[in-house]
Amino acid sequence: MTQRAKLAFFLFIALAWAISLGCGYTPRDEAGKLRVGLVFDIGGKDDKSFNAAAWEGAKRAKRELPITLRHAEPGEPNNLEPCMRAFAERGYDLIIGIGFAQGPVLATVAKEYPNLHFAIVDAVVDLPNVASLVFKEHEGSFLVGMMAARASKTGKIGFVGGMDIPLIRKFATGYEEGARYVNPNVIVLKNFVGITDAAWNNPGKGKELAKAQYEAGADVVFQAAGNSGIGVFDAAEENQKLAIGVDANQNWVKPGFVLTSMVKRVDVAVYAIIKEALERRFRGGLHAYGLENEGIAYALDDYNRPLISSDVLREVDAAREKIIRGEIRVTDYMANLK
Repeated sequence: MTQRAKLAFFLFIALAWAISLGCGYTPRDEAGKLRVGLVFDIGGKDDKSFNAAAWEGAKRAKRELPITLRHAEPGEPNNLEPCMRAFAERGYDLIIGIGFAQGPVLATVAKEYPNLHFAIVDAVVDLPNVASLVFKEHEGSFLVGMMAARASKTGKIGFVGGMDIPLIRKFATGYEEGARYVNPNVIVLKNFVGITDAAWNNPGKGKELAKAQYEAGADVVFQAAGNSGIGVFDAAEENQKLAIGVDANQNWVKPGFVLTSMVKRVDVAVYAIIKEALERRFRGGLHAYGLENEGIAYALDDYNRPLISSDVLREVDAAREKIIRGEIRVTDYMANLK
C-alpha cells in the first residue's frame, strides 16, 4: 500500500469512528451557510455549567444567524481528536473546542488544516487560524469571595475545585483574595476532586468534600468543579448551608441554598466568534473576557436576591468598578506561572 493510500485509509477509518461516536457528521449540510462544528468537553452539553453555557451561545447563534451547527459529545478524552478531525475533514468553516484539555488536539488538527478557522475555550493555541477565548475568572471569583465572607456567620468558607490544575487554582486564589478583602481573618478551606479528567464528573466526591467542609465549620462553599459541583449543591441543601455556582447561572439548581453564581460568559464568547466568522471578521489570537466587557459577572435573580443585602451588593459593585479601573489588582494565578 502506498503512503497516500495509507493516509486515505486512516482518514476513512477516523471518519467512520467519528460517525459511530456521534461526532456531528451528517450525510449533507445546508448549502450556503457557515458550517460550525462544536466539540464539547467530556462533561457534555448538559453539565449545567461550563459546557452548557457554550451550548447556549451556540444555540443562540443557530437561532439568529444563517449557520449550520453540528456538535459532538466525545465522552472520553481519547475520542476528542477523531471528533475534531471529522469536522475538519468535511471542511467545516469554524471548529470550536470547549475546554483547556482540547488545546493539544486542536493545535495538531489546526496545523494540518490552515485554511479552516478554529476556536478554543480556556486555552491558548498560538496559530494564526486559532482564536483563543480566555476569561478573567480570578476577577469574578474575587467578587463572589466577598459575598461569601459577608454571608458567613462562622468566619469559615470553603472552595471545592474539580481537577487540581492552574486554571482552577486561579478561581480559588481570586475567591480567597475577595473574601480577605472584606474579612482579613476569614478561614478558607480548599479541596479538589482529583487530578485526572474524571474529576469533572464525580458528583459523589464533590458532595463528600463539601460535606466535610461544612462539618468543619464552613457555611458557604464555592464550587468550580463541572458536573462534580452538583454534589456540592446537594451537600448544601442537606446541611442547610450555602453554596456558590460557577460558569453558568446555577442559582436555580437548589433555590435558597445557592448564594450566587460566578458567571463565565462562555455563551457570549461562543456566539461572538461564530458571528465574527460569519461576517468574515475572524481573527486568530487572544480574545479576553472580563468584568469590563461583561464576560465575567455574578448572578442576581429571583432565586438568590433575598440572600444578599443591598449593602453587600453596593460594596461588591464598588469593588467591581475598582477592579475595572485597576485600583484593585486581583492575582492571576496562571499569569504568575509564566
